[in-house]
Amino acid sequence: MSKATTPASTWVARVPAGDSITPSQREWIKRAVRNAETASGLTFSVFIGVAEEDSRAYAERLHRSLTDPDHSVLVMCDPEFRRLEIVTGKDARRVLSDLECRLAAAAMQTSFAGGDIVGGLTAGIQQLGGAARQPRTLHASRPDLG
Repeated sequence: MSKATTPASTWVARVPAGDSITPSQREWIKRAVRNAETASGLTFSVFIGVAEEDSRAYAERLHRSLTDPDHSVLVMCDPEFRRLEIVTGKDARRVLSDLECRLAAAAMQTSFAGGDIVGGLTAGIQQLGGAARQPRTLHASRPDLG
């Protein structure tokens, strides 16, 4: 996340309370993160738990603590207080618009409403990764075209 002159892009939505995450569900989320990172070149992080303060402020603080916040996307889900936040860093914001984050949040919220927090997170993370997908440069690897 950049400094105060450029606030992080954030979208907030309500989510229903959920149960604890099982090891297999954790693996589904990890796989979604890996796929999103591969597709986009960005770093994705997921936090599921209770925000210690105002959910936006807490998500932004978590985002700032990441290794490379400018190149990162944080998805924070607080099932107890039914909050969802997506925070993007400066570089991530160049390829992920607020509208794309809102659409992913809406997709997640739909699953959350049905009680599927993990399914919502995996779908939303994959949607964010796809939206931030870097276009292939077909001629970059062909010396005869360069």
